[in-house]
Amino acid sequence: MSRIRNSRTRLVTVAASVALAAFSLTACQDGTGLADEGASKESAPTAAAGDNTNGSKESTSGSSDGGSSDGGSSANGSSGSGSSGGDGKQNTGGSQPNADTPDQQAPDASGKTVTCEGSVTKTVATPLSRPLNHLLLTVTNTGKNRCSLYGYPAVQFGEAQSVPPVIEDTQPQAVVTLEPGQSGYAAVSLSSGDDNGASGHTEKSLAVYFQGRSGNESVGKGANPPLPAKGIYIDDSLKVTYWQSTMDLAINW
Repeated sequence: MSRIRNSRTRLVTVAASVALAAFSLTACQDGTGLADEGASKESAPTAAAGDNTNGSKESTSGSSDGGSSDGGSSANGSSGSGSSGGDGKQNTGGSQPNADTPDQQAPDASGKTVTCEGSVTKTVATPLSRPLNHLLLTVTNTGKNRCSLYGYPAVQFGEAQSVPPVIEDTQPQAVVTLEPGQSGYAAVSLSSGDDNGASGHTEKSLAVYFQGRSGNESVGKGANPPLPAKGIYIDDSLKVTYWQSTMDLAINW
């Protein structure tokens, strides 16, 4: 009987041990013991993933900056090539005058005034239909200084030995002064048109001379404006006007 009791006691002890072991195993499976360690192990990969994400962002940003930098270099290179024009023709073309264009002299900053004469002017002679038997002289300042037209033109047709008189009523109130590019005018009455003039004849050449401030003699270079091929008919009634600032003033007398 004692042996039987001892055997039962051992069985109970073993059963109790098995039950305790089962309880311990159940506690572990509930996560009360190893669950914290498991959470710690899971948090490590999470932090690593964050680091990788940041690294990826930095890498992406660096790649973007690199692309932008390359793009800027390319743009700068293109711009530099465009401004230089390769052979520089674009830069020098604007600063040099066109050889095919007549030289246009700029006004002199000194404000100097000279006498208008053939070397600084261009003279054109134009026959007029109204008034009848009149010739218009147009003098344009081609120099770089302003110039003054003193008195009246001393005209010489052909081989004439004298110049025609001036019409006193046409004298202006002030001397005609021309800025560069401006023009002055005078008219020549060629003939009477009523057969009252004597020694009427045709001339095919004309010389125009300019007076100085004193008005006593011609100064500088004269001008030889061309006449129509058929020539100009003149007679002894030939007269000229004083220089005028407008064409209307020159022919309205």
